[in-house]
Amino acid sequence: MTSDRFAGRVAVVTGGARGIGLAVAARLAAEGARVALWDKDEAEAKRAAERLGGAAMHVEVADEASVAAGLTATEAALGPIDILVNNAGITGPNGPVETYPVDAWRRVIDVDLTGVFLCCRAVVPGMRARDRGRIVNIASIAGKEGNPNASAYSAAKAGVIALTKSLGKELATTAVRVNCVTPAAVKTDIFAQMTEEHIAWMLSKIPLGRFGLVEEVAAMVCWLASDEASFSTGAVFDVSGGRATY
Repeated sequence: MTSDRFAGRVAVVTGGARGIGLAVAARLAAEGARVALWDKDEAEAKRAAERLGGAAMHVEVADEASVAAGLTATEAALGPIDILVNNAGITGPNGPVETYPVDAWRRVIDVDLTGVFLCCRAVVPGMRARDRGRIVNIASIAGKEGNPNASAYSAAKAGVIALTKSLGKELATTAVRVNCVTPAAVKTDIFAQMTEEHIAWMLSKIPLGRFGLVEEVAAMVCWLASDEASFSTGAVFDVSGGRATY
């Protein structure tokens, strides 16, 4: 991409050191944005940021103080935030509800749902004051359909969808737009957290017969982060290879 549709914009991508987050950050940067990568893996985030000409901050999205520090550091380095892409997430273990570890449940909800809430909560006041902004949350098809043996992940991503709808309506009278995308399975490092049986099951549900590409998700995210997405808010956009048609 060589367009300049994000020229002059500052974008934050959580979990931006690798996978979908890195693909989104790379496209935003290629189209003119100044990008900050918020990631718990500071070393990898710094390496990625160097390649993109951006900045990297060590941020634990489930920790309010860490998010606040990331916001302060980003604004000092790059300026006020125009775009937030909430991508950071974990899958947690695969297993039935009756044996699902309670500590794992809490960790998945903390990172995948509370982390999105905390990051939105941090950037919304500035976006509202400037009357401009885009928030794009990475949910999952699991949040719409509920994947078996992935109850925490499915519940957290369903929460992200509901949070997106709620916040989109709260900000509908401003020029801030809030949307989410619901990818089907995209092969990234997160697959290492899943069983081979679960990965095979996910693939079997995709009519296109393949996993998604990070670049395909990034294309949708970047459209939602652009000025072109002016009449969509609180909405859910599938990137599911035909798995969901509703």
